Amino acid sequence: MTRTILRRTVLACGVALVAAPALADASYPNKPVTIVVGYPAGGSTDLVGRLVANEIEKHLGQTVVVENLGGAGGAIGAQKVANAKPDGYTLLVGANNELAIANLVNKAVKYKISDFTPIGMVASQPMVLVASQKSGVKNTREFIDLVKAKPDATSYGSSGVGTALHLAGEMMKDQGKIKMQHVPYRGVPALTNDVLGNNIEFGVFVLSSGLPLIKSGKVVALGTTEAKRYPATPDIPALAEQPEFKNVNINSWFSLMGPANMPAPVVAKIKAALDKTMAAPEFRKKMEDAGAQVMDPKLDPSKYINTEIGKYKKIVDVAKIEL
Repeated sequence: MTRTILRRTVLACGVALVAAPALADASYPNKPVTIVVGYPAGGSTDLVGRLVANEIEKHLGQTVVVENLGGAGGAIGAQKVANAKPDGYTLLVGANNELAIANLVNKAVKYKISDFTPIGMVASQPMVLVASQKSGVKNTREFIDLVKAKPDATSYGSSGVGTALHLAGEMMKDQGKIKMQHVPYRGVPALTNDVLGNNIEFGVFVLSSGLPLIKSGKVVALGTTEAKRYPATPDIPALAEQPEFKNVNINSWFSLMGPANMPAPVVAKIKAALDKTMAAPEFRKKMEDAGAQVMDPKLDPSKYINTEIGKYKKIVDVAKIEL
């Protein structure tokens, strides 16, 4: 009798242990969700993170808050999410800088892409090469001719070593067989000041940061960095339209990630909410107004990001980029 009771008790406990996670998954989310952004408020990743948070909470039925945790080019925020409990309550809206490049150029970065659960790609935008007024350059052909005539005598700026902007510049140099000095700045504001102040001839910006300068006439747009003209800026040529740059194809992208080993039912709920968010016309319009384009929700984020990592590794190896 005692053995029967004991056996039933053990069996019941086992069933309870199995059922507990399933019940937890079914009730998700039952408290606020935090989306970490590894940059201060106001940047392009922060903008995407807030747009996602504002919309996704409508479909999750729970408050979603954004936590800005700047530092190390987004790596501090990414590390926090990689270390977080994989319960779906701590997520990351990250960019290619911290998710695909940082580990290639900085030995201090300990996390890898395998430390995250990819939920979905969100948006992308090209970068844009601009010329200062002092340079006198008005188009891509003039840029190529100037740089080839004065190898290593001209400079381009980016928002820092190992950023997507830096890699875009190095891809141009490699593909076009041109020589320029790279000048890294501590963020886009400092780069903007020097381009506007004619202290540097050329700069690489993400399109959303460069557009206000271009529209104001303070800089000259030479070309965007994707293979074809960007739909939102049809008047700006793609760099790839020039034979020397025909293989230049690089952009800035954003994805929603969680810690590794998240329960599949939780991932599915978040992905469904993200898909509904991305399908909403108002969300797509806000992204377009910010210079970004919503990505195909059917993209496999793991395959996409790993392909991008392979592309970046080639640039990093050729340019010998290291922090």
